[in-house]
Amino acid sequence: MPTHLSLEQHLEALVRSGTALREAAATAEPDARVPTCPAWDVTKLVVHQGMVHRWAAANLRGETDHDTVASRAEGEAAASLLGWYSHGLAALAETLQAAPEDAKAMVFLRDAPPPRRFWARRQAHETTIHSVDAISAVCRRWPTASDVDIDPVLAADGIDELLMGFVTRGKGRLHADEPCTVLVRTDDTGDAWTLRIGEGPIVTTPGRTGRPEAVFSGTAVQLYLSLWNRADEITTDGRPGLVEQWRKQIRIRWS
Repeated sequence: MPTHLSLEQHLEALVRSGTALREAAATAEPDARVPTCPAWDVTKLVVHQGMVHRWAAANLRGETDHDTVASRAEGEAAASLLGWYSHGLAALAETLQAAPEDAKAMVFLRDAPPPRRFWARRQAHETTIHSVDAISAVCRRWPTASDVDIDPVLAADGIDELLMGFVTRGKGRLHADEPCTVLVRTDDTGDAWTLRIGEGPIVTTPGRTGRPEAVFSGTAVQLYLSLWNRADEITTDGRPGLVEQWRKQIRIRWS
């Protein structure tokens, strides 16, 4: 699951999306609901992302005993929640910048790049998607691609991480009694992935292979947000009902 983006591109995306999250959270009320994550308000969103930033930095430093419960409690008790969040974001960026290329740390996706590169990519997308959640709290609805400022190249990389890594894991819940092939195709960046959905885990192949029963298309940003269940802008062709099935069965959660 290699990425074509550089460490610097992922670090830039992390800082940029982290700033976007903070600015949107500052605009919304702390108790504003987050339409893309109905169980959360803005405070819970910021606490969660601040905890994850601290956990990821600790993991990359080789600290396996980071207490996520204590981290959340620290965020909830902070005199300035956004100040606490900003400190964690900066510390993560500094840790990623300073870590050696051969740093040893846990990674969890198949065929993952080395830990430093893996976590730069993972946190760039974790933070980008949660920045979209903060923007949804400001908009008070699911956003569209036009509501966000995301580089299409970064979006295509995020689609690749989702389709080549997350949804192919054994824990994947999207299944089909009658196997089918789905082509996911971006209209602007020229990227494509072929998904084979059956009774077992999804099998993803880069590019277009064979004759798909269904096609998911849109701009890279539209597909990125929609496949992460943050927008509803997928154009479909072929077998009906697959987008609805995706939305109900694909859930990526912190664990």
